[in-house]
Amino acid sequence: MARRPRNQPPEQSEGNSPGSVNGGQLKSILERIEHLQDEKKALADDIREIFAEARGNGFDAKIIRIVLQRRAADRTALAERDAMVDLYSRAVGVPSPAEAGTGENEE
Repeated sequence: MARRPRNQPPEQSEGNSPGSVNGGQLKSILERIEHLQDEKKALADDIREIFAEARGNGFDAKIIRIVLQRRAADRTALAERDAMVDLYSRAVGVPSPAEAGTGENEE
């Protein structure tokens, strides 16, 4: 479906006078959006419950979110981001995440 510019009014359908809109079409669009918003809320509630379960089992929700972001990220973009974090960390004398568990910077 081709998109029209945001400021352009919807096309007039047959039987509509100038300055009016197709009420049936608008109602259908609104109902579809409302349905999707309801689904989105239900999914958010489900996700919240899963995070509560994870916390109840001793997992850190913040770390789970980071892992989820990393799993969803493009591998190349992820490698580039990790390289930049490592570069910036070294520049300010902070162990990078890659070094944190190796004991490289420990004295």
